[in-house]
Amino acid sequence: MIVHTILYVADQDRSTNFYKQVLGEEPQLHVPGMTEFKLSENHILGLMPEKGIKKLLGSKIPDSFAASGVPRAELYIRIQDPKKMFDAALRFGAKELDPIKPRDWGGCAGYVMDHDGHVLAFAT
Repeated sequence: MIVHTILYVADQDRSTNFYKQVLGEEPQLHVPGMTEFKLSENHILGLMPEKGIKKLLGSKIPDSFAASGVPRAELYIRIQDPKKMFDAALRFGAKELDPIKPRDWGGCAGYVMDHDGHVLAFAT
């Protein structure tokens, strides 16, 4: 199974640059309407302009512009050194929600919000 997580974004180029800096890698696909980063062998992160989902699904889906900036998804990334990505996210414009610290469920995690309101957690 290969999973694609697709985040709807207001500005594809701005979001591509943000995730390129945070993830420390180039996208494997970057064309008008979709950017993809390979997070692992079985997980792709996609960035689609908000207009794209409306064009694809039409009136069957609420207008995503109404929710722009409102948290709509969380991307929980478990890595060896979460501080590195956490700090990079802050440098490139993310808003800090909660610092990296021990969590009740084990390990440590810190939370930020990207330009579009998606919550990112960097955890061990």
